[in-house]
Amino acid sequence: MTSETTLEGNLQNNDLFKNADDEELQVEEKVFQWTKQWYPMAVVEYLDPSRPHRMQLLGKDIVLWRDGSGQWRCFEDVCPHRLVPLSEGRVEADGTLLCAYHAWRFDSQGNCVSMPQSKDEQTATKNCENPKSCAVVYPTQERQGLLWVWAEPGEIAKVESQLHTPRIVAELEDNSGRVVKSAWNFRDLPYGWDYFMENVSDPAHVPVSHHGIIGDRYKDAKYYDMIPVRPISTQNGFAFEIQPTQGDTVQAIHDFQPPCYMKIVATSKDGGQLILALYATPTRPGWCRHIGCQVFIKNPQGKKPQGLSFFGLPLPIWLTHVLASLFLHQDMVFLHYQETIIAQRRKSKWLDAVYTPNPQDKMVIALRRWLENRAGGGVPWAAEAISHGEQDKQKLFDVWTTHTENCTVCQNALKNINRLTVLAYVAAAVCLFIAVIVDARFVALQAALDKSLFTLPPVGFWLALTGGILLAVLGYQLKRFSGLFYSYTFEHAHND
Repeated sequence: MTSETTLEGNLQNNDLFKNADDEELQVEEKVFQWTKQWYPMAVVEYLDPSRPHRMQLLGKDIVLWRDGSGQWRCFEDVCPHRLVPLSEGRVEADGTLLCAYHAWRFDSQGNCVSMPQSKDEQTATKNCENPKSCAVVYPTQERQGLLWVWAEPGEIAKVESQLHTPRIVAELEDNSGRVVKSAWNFRDLPYGWDYFMENVSDPAHVPVSHHGIIGDRYKDAKYYDMIPVRPISTQNGFAFEIQPTQGDTVQAIHDFQPPCYMKIVATSKDGGQLILALYATPTRPGWCRHIGCQVFIKNPQGKKPQGLSFFGLPLPIWLTHVLASLFLHQDMVFLHYQETIIAQRRKSKWLDAVYTPNPQDKMVIALRRWLENRAGGGVPWAAEAISHGEQDKQKLFDVWTTHTENCTVCQNALKNINRLTVLAYVAAAVCLFIAVIVDARFVALQAALDKSLFTLPPVGFWLALTGGILLAVLGYQLKRFSGLFYSYTFEHAHND
């Protein structure tokens, strides 16, 4: 018997997992319904309400836009007229969405309310009343600062969606004052939903992959066990606790709640809690949209726990977004390729393609079991697509298209940094010009007095010269820093 088979058997024989499949399948749906779910698509405060936003969900092209009442809507990203993307259109002053091809306009319910090329108003009204003129509408709602989209469109979906609650962060509903939330961050990642969830089900990788930010790859890669604390459920996922080793001061539980929520709760001995609320929405094959934040629960004495590395510091929102690349790319540099390699080598079950002899892999195995036995084998994509490993690292580490262009906070910060860069260079030029003038006048004065030309220039020259150099360096560093809004490359071989 192989080691991985032994580990799989140990997982199945645990009391919390024994016969769980047979018992639950009598009362639950046998297969998880991916389309009958709420998915977080965006952080509302980061969206630009003046324009439509193109996104994807389960392989479907969708467009998000805000209507005249201030409500965010989601349509299929297709105009019913000639099937061009509505995301290339405009949000008009009257609160309608205009198609940029022939100026058809749609209201918040997807009804076409204007066809400018019609013969007359009566004809336009008749054509607008035809159901074929309507856009395809997906239910939406806003909860906890996130815009959620139901993955099926239509009237039936509208009714079904109202019977379900999104996987919100329950602790954020607490108004006692003990709960403190960091700012939301989001990022489109070039690896699939399942590989994101597998990664955050695996705390063993943290001190190794995130060496220098969280832990040390040489000192903190230690043995521990993972104990199931909530049995596998088709609809509600499962949870594991890291078995604390002697001397540990923190208890950690990883709680997977399908379709998109991983809740990691670290409880310290003084009663404080740090919660990592991590969402992953399956957008298209080989990609997912990550949205996450840190939630701090104060202990009974009112002390706030430590955050995750420097992300727990009171930094400006835009700065936490920029610095997130330092963390996210440490995983992304290999997860993007792992997905391609496993797809090439896997013949049947995931477990047959890998070697997982240690107990730290228990939750990852449980995730793959849930996918294979409860969720139809994986995400049911609406469109077929093949994901190939990206060899151009500049494209792989692109930050602009995966975050900045859809984040108004970062766009505004970038504009201010660019302004400061220009000001720094202009001020440097002025200082250097002043230094030249002071030096020229000094030389002329020395010549008029018939004194030695080797006398050092006055203090004003040195102050102007030093100021010019410092401002030029500042401008250069600001220019380099602004590059983090566009791209951030990373290699573990150089992370010493």
